[in-house]
Amino acid sequence: MSTEQTTAADGFSYTLARTLDAPAAQVWRAWTTPEQYARWAYCAPGSVEMDVRPGGAWKATVVTPDGGEFPMTGTYAEVAENRRLTIAMDVPGKPEPEKMTVELAPEADDRTRLVVHQTCGTAEERDMAEQGSTMLLDSLTAFLKA
Repeated sequence: MSTEQTTAADGFSYTLARTLDAPAAQVWRAWTTPEQYARWAYCAPGSVEMDVRPGGAWKATVVTPDGGEFPMTGTYAEVAENRRLTIAMDVPGKPEPEKMTVELAPEADDRTRLVVHQTCGTAEERDMAEQGSTMLLDSLTAFLKA
C-alpha cells in the first residue's frame, strides 16, 4: 500500500493506494451493496442503508474496537459504476460535508487498483481519517480474499 499526505491551501489531504486481488466490479459491489459493506466496514448489523446514485443518501453505524457506536450519514456526490465513487460524509458542527473519493482501475489478471483520497480541515482530522481509511482497506482486502 502506498500513502501520500499533503497540505494544500484548501486543507489537509491524504491518498491511499492499494492493488486488490479482485475485479473492479467485485470491489464496486463491496463498496455499494449494504450487506457486503456491513461485513467489512465495521458496521453494526442492519445499520447500513445505501441509495447509490448522485444525491442518494447513505447511513451506517460504525462499531469501534472498544464497542462504541458511531452513526454516520451522508450522500453520494459522484457515482461512476465500477470506476469512481465520491462519498459526502456529514460531520457534526461543520457546514459542509467531508468528501472521500474512491477510484477503481482494472489491472491485469482480474486485479484492481484502488485509490482513496480525502481532504480534511486540519492535520489532526486528516490523520484520524487516514487511520480509519487504512483500517477499512485492510478489512476490505481480507474480505475480498475470503
